[in-house]
Amino acid sequence: MHVCLRLLSRGEIVVGIDNLNEYYDLSLKEARLARLKQYPNFYFFCIDIANQTEVGHIFELHKPEFVINLAAQVGVRYSISNPSAYVDSNLVGFLNILEGCRHAQVRHLVYASSSSVYGKNTKTPFSETDSADQPASLCAATKKANELMAYSYSSLYKISATGLRFSTIYGPWGRPDMAYFIFTKAILEGEPINVFNHGQLQRDFTYIDDIVEGVVRVIDKLASQDDVKSHRIFNIGNHNPITLKTFIECLEKVLGREAIKVFLPMQLGDMHTTYADTFKFQEWTDFTPNTPLQEGVEKFVTWYQSIYA
Repeated sequence: MHVCLRLLSRGEIVVGIDNLNEYYDLSLKEARLARLKQYPNFYFFCIDIANQTEVGHIFELHKPEFVINLAAQVGVRYSISNPSAYVDSNLVGFLNILEGCRHAQVRHLVYASSSSVYGKNTKTPFSETDSADQPASLCAATKKANELMAYSYSSLYKISATGLRFSTIYGPWGRPDMAYFIFTKAILEGEPINVFNHGQLQRDFTYIDDIVEGVVRVIDKLASQDDVKSHRIFNIGNHNPITLKTFIECLEKVLGREAIKVFLPMQLGDMHTTYADTFKFQEWTDFTPNTPLQEGVEKFVTWYQSIYA
């Protein structure tokens, strides 16, 4: 939604695809969509990217110049109990996007990968040249598969593609299954929160506006260049890992309430640390995420209370 708003506000024609599934609160998805539908240059299709025929029809009808694929089934825990959802959306669905790009001769594809591809790597910060073949979850494995699929299509069919390994995105209008969202709700309602690995997990929390800026800079740079057919991968993160304990303390300060904490061991499929080396991305785009944690948390809490108070 945030990327679409940025593009729509500057006059771009945007075609949006979403299946509006019930993985989380459908009313939140509909509220996001309502914001986009206020723009006359926005066209929406409620379809599943796993449907090859419908995806192909959208490409044929609108002939997009650029494609930004942020569609995926997400969540580590959900991948343990519902693995087939990840195959449908992240593998079959992504293949349909690649095929659409191939047949429509799209100038460039930008797609979401994830810092989760680094899995059990212990070297930090994570560099794009590091091995990424030990995923800690099926969700992470499908994102690594997306990178390999995009590389093969780029090589075979001269499709220009860029994969962005996002690091722990947070902010307004975010996913209710994310820890920061769950914590905020619980603290305000006086309910306990589960703090895994006793608060010693580290996350490279990256504010949503920084992610949007990064995505748009990639698109704009490629729009201004001759169409170079290649595949590239970038980390995009705040380059500043914060412990879960520190994040909770920041949230408590902003909310003005103390959390009731239940300390637990590591969860199956979790990574201990996410920490992005963003030098390559900064060098290529002249941008690096820089929103301080407290500023980002304050903006999220302000939004949350305006919606759920």
